[in-house]
Amino acid sequence: QVQLVESGGGLVQPGGSLRLSCAASGSIFIVMSWYRQAPGKQREFIAAITSGGSTSYADSVKGRFTMSRDNAKNTVYLQMNSLKPEDTAVYFCNVKPLYGSNSYWGQGTQVTVSS
Repeated sequence: QVQLVESGGGLVQPGGSLRLSCAASGSIFIVMSWYRQAPGKQREFIAAITSGGSTSYADSVKGRFTMSRDNAKNTVYLQMNSLKPEDTAVYFCNVKPLYGSNSYWGQGTQVTVSS
């Protein structure tokens, strides 16, 4: 069974930094991603990384957020720098196992950027 454990959210001031973590278990994961969702808004893609280390980012976070992956731990990280109030959202980890067609969501972690 696929299980995800997310951590790292919190309250930070504008311009501050946070690092989110997502530890996955139960499969080999070919893609691991981050999404975010603000109240009343559609969940949006933020970043993704493949098992080979290739990354993709949404335009809204390019240059500020960096995703990395520790394959030995099946853990991905999202380093968030220069945070803005508009980054406030619940951030979700999503993983795609090698086996099966479904992807899986974490429980989400709240990021609040406010002075």
